[in-house]
Amino acid sequence: MKTPHKHAALIKAWADGAKIEVLTMQGWLAVSCPGWGIGYQYRIKPESKPDVVKTCRATASCAYYHGAIDLDDNLKLTFDGETGDLKAAEVLAFNANISILQQVK
Repeated sequence: MKTPHKHAALIKAWADGAKIEVLTMQGWLAVSCPGWGIGYQYRIKPESKPDVVKTCRATASCAYYHGAIDLDDNLKLTFDGETGDLKAAEVLAFNANISILQQVK
């Protein structure tokens, strides 16, 4: 029986529509038409992780985190899903007239 190509499983996944990346000195790089060289490393492009949004009640001394939006929350923090780094912070205010949270500019 003939030995399958080193990248046979990835080649089949690519033929079925998977996005492929090749490892370079700069890191993983997306390629639309891989060369499938034996000396190269390939992988299926990982799914992006969604950003994480948390709300909390911030005071002058500390912040209290909740699992869901609480009407007392006044801060919305958005963290990068891949790195966990803070991407955005929004100050929220409760408007009793229309009963929704609004971004304060």
